[in-house]
Amino acid sequence: MKIPALTTTQMIEVDRLMIEVYGINLLRMMENAGRNLAEMALRILKEKDTGNKVAILCGAGNNGGGGMVAARHLHNRGADVHLIRVSDSPLKDIPAQQWEILAKMGLKNEPDFNLLDANLIIDAMIGYGLKGNPRSGVAHFIEKANASGKPILSLDAPSGLDTSSGAPGKPCIHARSTLTLALPKVGLITESAKEVVGNLYLADISVPPELYKNLGLDVEALFFKDTIIEISNLGEKNV
Repeated sequence: MKIPALTTTQMIEVDRLMIEVYGINLLRMMENAGRNLAEMALRILKEKDTGNKVAILCGAGNNGGGGMVAARHLHNRGADVHLIRVSDSPLKDIPAQQWEILAKMGLKNEPDFNLLDANLIIDAMIGYGLKGNPRSGVAHFIEKANASGKPILSLDAPSGLDTSSGAPGKPCIHARSTLTLALPKVGLITESAKEVVGNLYLADISVPPELYKNLGLDVEALFFKDTIIEISNLGEKNV
């Protein structure tokens, strides 16, 4: 199976077309992303069978919103969820809605939660748009997560990675697994990114095949058997 990789510019265009042309708004995409992230986390926990305590590091943007959706699904399915806001910046509108839902469910910010107590850390801090090194507040939690020695599952890309060049920032999450969305970003499949990406998986966020055709991309029906697939042969343009 050949899977095209997207540049950051192409992924921005995919998001725009989803909303403006197909009416698949950000709330729907975020729900799909977060639900698949929760499913991926549960698969990891069940495979390791070491416990069900999940720490979720949430940024203020849409990547953080995906982590918040995952928190809801994980809580509903019986995981012991611990939320950590990693930024003092105001939440964007839709992540703010997700945060309000979690608050009503009794899930609150736990900035002092000890990551050493987690069985799995979910990195939902920075999405695919990062340029340069992470800001100091996020950098602090990247370093704490890496130092914990606990398995890390990143949403879309390890926080700190430039998804265009594949260059890890200083610092950058060293993920055990990365669940990227829609299609892989070119930076994820570079040689320089291998060490921080870990095992790479792809999740469905309901992008119509017609959208890809309009961008000149030949994309097979990737998710016929599962909404999450593992990607192999990292480092190649088509994987």
